[in-house]
Amino acid sequence: MTHVPPKSIPILAREAKRYGAKVVVVHGETPVEPVPPGTNVSACMCNDVDILAHPGMISEDAVSSAKDNGIFLELSYRCGHCLGNGRVAKLATTIGAKLLVNSDAHDIGDHLSPEVALVVAKGAGLSQSEAETVLFKNPEILLKRIGL
Repeated sequence: MTHVPPKSIPILAREAKRYGAKVVVVHGETPVEPVPPGTNVSACMCNDVDILAHPGMISEDAVSSAKDNGIFLELSYRCGHCLGNGRVAKLATTIGAKLLVNSDAHDIGDHLSPEVALVVAKGAGLSQSEAETVLFKNPEILLKRIGL
């Protein structure tokens, strides 16, 4: 879900799941796009949301809500969206929220190799062990959650 009013996120996420969506991703408050303030908090409080993409300068409260609701936070490879990765990784590891690395691919050349995905994770400040969890364990958790 992209650029929707924060108060609409719970309704739209529930409807998406009702209509068969396996995964609901909300476009977070990236520093490079005009996303409505409050989007991160609303998404992280909604247990029908699975991933908050490029959350930018996310608050500690939003990260805590993401942890409590089992919402994954994205570490983004995309130019501009990646500017918040260090903050997202630091807060998530401190608070215990789960992370995923994603390309936010808009073109074939945007897809990630395993080596670049590792650079994204480690460049956000994660240790080798933390990066491996984000790249291998967390995607498996998400896939099991949706029955794959």
